[in-house]
Amino acid sequence: MQLQQITILGATGSIGMNTLDVIARHPQRFQVYALTADRQWERLFEQCRQFNPRYAVLVDVTAAEQLQAKLKQFGLSTEVLQGSAALEQVARAPEVSIVMAAIVGAAGLKPSLAAAQAGKRVLLANKEALVMAGRIFMQVVQEHGATLLPIDSEHNAVFQALPRDGNGDLRAMGVRRILLTASGGPFRTTPLAALAQVTPDQACAHPNWVMGRKISVDSATMMNKGLEVIEAHWLFNASADQIQVVIHPQSVVHSMVEYVDGSVLAQLGNPDMRTPIAYALGFPERIDSGVAALDLFQIARLDFEVPDTQRFPCIALAYMALRAGGTAPAVLNAANEVAVAAFLEQKLPFQSIAAVIEHTLAAISIGAVDTLEQVVAADTQARHVAREQITRSQALC
Repeated sequence: MQLQQITILGATGSIGMNTLDVIARHPQRFQVYALTADRQWERLFEQCRQFNPRYAVLVDVTAAEQLQAKLKQFGLSTEVLQGSAALEQVARAPEVSIVMAAIVGAAGLKPSLAAAQAGKRVLLANKEALVMAGRIFMQVVQEHGATLLPIDSEHNAVFQALPRDGNGDLRAMGVRRILLTASGGPFRTTPLAALAQVTPDQACAHPNWVMGRKISVDSATMMNKGLEVIEAHWLFNASADQIQVVIHPQSVVHSMVEYVDGSVLAQLGNPDMRTPIAYALGFPERIDSGVAALDLFQIARLDFEVPDTQRFPCIALAYMALRAGGTAPAVLNAANEVAVAAFLEQKLPFQSIAAVIEHTLAAISIGAVDTLEQVVAADTQARHVAREQITRSQALC
């Protein structure tokens, strides 16, 4: 069996580390070509020691210099590259067949797109690539013969529950709805009045999943699910009306597909990202992920609830952006990134995250998305408007 060369964009995050865990279980199938990070050079160094990639990429200049010195000290041969352009370089390298796109936020768009343009198998964990530039991204995938496999547990579950020979037409496949499950995060039952005092540490304490701080806050506001609705639209050619969010506190049913004959196909498993990662790495085969078998007797019950849009206004904002189309999803995403960063820095109350996003959507004229430059321009403008709104909010406090 020929080794498949893999680039991991965002190797030091939770998805990247879980990917390396799965890869380590299959040394006869996979070899790491490149590992990338923003500035976490210490963790990247330990990964280089274990997997000996050809390249290590750090966006931050100082971090790259520190990693280079450490690798030289230990006599390791990994070559260090620096800067955003290097991310695209290792994503499109001819030797690479698989790219794990796991850089969080808008920063992951261009290297993910570069992998698709090079016709790679793209394991997409960066949902913002589709939220911001879904039409452009999907067009590139089709034109360059790339294979796009979703890594988000929900979209991976939907992918597994859909017919393999489908042509992208849900109605022709007999699909009535896609049901995206959501845990409800740490504040599903918290009294609404108490949300005003929520701290970043509380928002990052997810009851079921271990994730980075930004995506943990997104889960707490349920903007994460809103972004996933937009992602599902592009992945599965589904209209807003064909996508239903379902609160499922146990995080065992990862999503479902409802068919016109009344059947509902669900994918179940323990809440562990190694399952969808292993599925995408081995596809169409199934390979060992290291995840424990699901014990239904221990779980005993599965609960489902309708989302409370008063508690989670970000869901409604995401549906609004999806229906508006054009640059609206990019504006939504940019405003959310700015607002979440301000909350994590304790410059913005938790409940004001949605308010900043709503203000930004209302303040910016929505345009068409025909080029990547239009997406970037909308992103930049939205960040400016969101930051101004946060500054005004602070002045009033």
